[in-house]
Amino acid sequence: MAVPEPATVTVQTKTLSTPAAKSNGEAKLPLAPIEPASKSLVNGNGAAGNGQSLAPPADLQVPTDRPSPKSIGSSFSPPPPASATLSPSSGPNLPRKSSLSRSPPASKFTPDLPDSLPHPSDPLPVNRKRKTPTDFGETPGSPGRSAVKFEDGIGPGEGKDGETTIKKPKSNQNVIERTIWTFIMIGVFIALLCLGHPYMILLVMLCQTLVYKEVTALFDLRDEGTKSLENDLWSKTLNWYFLVVTNYFLYGESIIYYFKHIVFVDAFFIPFARNHRFISFMLYMVGFVGFVGNLQRQYLRQQFALFCWVHITLLLIVVSSHFIVNNILEGHVWFFIPASLVICNDVMAYVCGKLFGRTPLIKLSPKKTVEGFVGAFICTLIFGLLWGTFFMRFKYMVCPARDLGTNVFSHVTCKLNPVFVWRDYEFTGPIRNILETILGHAPPTVPYAPFQLHVLVMATFASLVAPFGGFFASGFKRAFNIKDFGDSIPGHGGMTDRMDCQFMMGMFSYVYYSSLIRIQYVTVGSIMQTVVTSLSASEQLELLKDLRTFLKGQGVRV
Repeated sequence: MAVPEPATVTVQTKTLSTPAAKSNGEAKLPLAPIEPASKSLVNGNGAAGNGQSLAPPADLQVPTDRPSPKSIGSSFSPPPPASATLSPSSGPNLPRKSSLSRSPPASKFTPDLPDSLPHPSDPLPVNRKRKTPTDFGETPGSPGRSAVKFEDGIGPGEGKDGETTIKKPKSNQNVIERTIWTFIMIGVFIALLCLGHPYMILLVMLCQTLVYKEVTALFDLRDEGTKSLENDLWSKTLNWYFLVVTNYFLYGESIIYYFKHIVFVDAFFIPFARNHRFISFMLYMVGFVGFVGNLQRQYLRQQFALFCWVHITLLLIVVSSHFIVNNILEGHVWFFIPASLVICNDVMAYVCGKLFGRTPLIKLSPKKTVEGFVGAFICTLIFGLLWGTFFMRFKYMVCPARDLGTNVFSHVTCKLNPVFVWRDYEFTGPIRNILETILGHAPPTVPYAPFQLHVLVMATFASLVAPFGGFFASGFKRAFNIKDFGDSIPGHGGMTDRMDCQFMMGMFSYVYYSSLIRIQYVTVGSIMQTVVTSLSASEQLELLKDLRTFLKGQGVRV
């Protein structure tokens, strides 16, 4: 059936072929014309749809009350819609480029079919919308799995892989598990603190090893399985070798410094103490030669990147943990108080942010608010003042380590650092005059200890600077599209997630203490170190003879 072309638009009607139509040759039933809604519904020839006819069943009976095919007219031309009018001079009104990527709106066309033919079910929604990545939520086929998004709604990295499907834990179960393991960690920490310095040092070394493992595991030397397993194992072995050598050097320095009275008396330890740095350097050279000997042309970039990765990790993690160990040897209080300040600040930032948080603090973590940051600062100052004042009374907490066999039940004595000695502050100048006017008598003195002022300084650092160690770790995780560094602590993630701020706080505490608080005493150990390392055997005998003569002159029996 030929449809004449209208003056403005060409619309072809769909026809339904029937057995009667086939017998008559040209008789066909016309259907209602389809209104073209967009270019995607009209083909290049101006025909709606694909122009194919629908073939009904063979036993279909054509109703007799319908008009005959001859009365329909072969030149039926429906009026075109106003929106589809085309101008011969301007050409077709094509849709914009942005609309080409969207699905067309649903057509309101309802075919006029006999009752014996199958009819479509409910009509399609008028405004259909294509699913986008932001529409992803619960998937019916996999309940309990959801899309993971970061705090700002942007996916990890640059948003390319913005959503990752992981198992969605139940919130109540996660909170209970996190709380249980929090109390377990607190209990273990207090128990090791009571057992003595060696156990606290072992705890720090364990945390350091777990953090080193988690960070170095982020670098995968294997290139899609092409690198042989043997070479990969050798590279991992070198990573751990460098960790052992670094620990030998750093902790050896600490042992020599804090236990001179033991190291420089035993003849077995004297050669190691004298040549400690040379031995450490040669051990490092062995690892360096092993690394260069393992270089392969096709993996040079990966191997050198791994070498740099390991050394940066050693610098940021192992060196920081070495300073924390030195804080323990200077006295438990210089490790326990700074660590407690970081924990308090972390908890109070969460509480204040939940209660008063309105203004985002940093784009990297929009859930961190200015109100939580300031509230945690104030709470940490108050907590630090009370917490430090309480623990400075115990000599077990403030005395440096001289005997590794001491514990909380041992009788510990030492010459206290002046910062732990109580003093009286007297008001002077205009402040004293104002107080006398208000009180009617001389103002009383205020007792204080310098350690309280130092705690306020450390609390300020723990509140204003240490949290940026956590922000640094958050950015690091985003760069690698990971939620946590590991799963070594149930409910808390990896050890790195718990120690990110502690490393920075421990390093600050050591530098602050060694620069402004430590007092250098002349001890037997320091004198023995000078005698053993600086005097020859004949000079040592001469010193012993002179010392014996001096003691006899003082009435001391030698």
